[in-house]
Amino acid sequence: MELSQIWQDIVANVQAFDFWGLVAFISGILAVVYLIRESIWTWPFGILYTIISLFVFYESRLYGDLFLHVFFLVLNIYGWVHWIKGKDKKEDDLPVTRLSVKQAGVYLLASAVGIYLFAQFLIMLPSWFEGIDEPSLPYWDSTTSILSVTAMWLTARKKIDNWYYWFAIDILATGIYFYKELYFYSILYLIYIVMAVMGYLAWKKSLNLNRA
Repeated sequence: MELSQIWQDIVANVQAFDFWGLVAFISGILAVVYLIRESIWTWPFGILYTIISLFVFYESRLYGDLFLHVFFLVLNIYGWVHWIKGKDKKEDDLPVTRLSVKQAGVYLLASAVGIYLFAQFLIMLPSWFEGIDEPSLPYWDSTTSILSVTAMWLTARKKIDNWYYWFAIDILATGIYFYKELYFYSILYLIYIVMAVMGYLAWKKSLNLNRA
């Protein structure tokens, strides 16, 4: 693929944005920015982004993503409540913490099992429902989906480990979207990779201050 064609694809994606598509794009970026800052505003922007995405996936008949984002909506609400209730008596923010080695291993194992099971679900969908095409890259699709669930849960619990998952997800998504010739989204996730690194460094600083 020539660079000129890639650029044309990116421009076409931007031009195709309607009002709500633009709102979803901006709210998604702001959700990550506020997450890096450990701001409670990450959750309302995350909820806005998720709600708009639900309508987009429903209209596009992307039911796997639709179901996944219903779960994301629940986790966004849970994270918002947990971050508020997790404040101490001095009204300090909920502190950043880290998983123990044992806990990290459990999360990795659970994610691996979830990736395999969800991939099998995606592969079997065409045999269960008429009119559904064979899934594209089911194992890679399952990997980013399940790791996103794990990352969202760790984010809601304010575990610094969430950034490891987001970093891996962003790298995989960048490659998947580039392979599928969705160059705009590939570049978007390249930006997310940088933001994941920034988020980890900011949260690590916060974690060290809490320990001190």
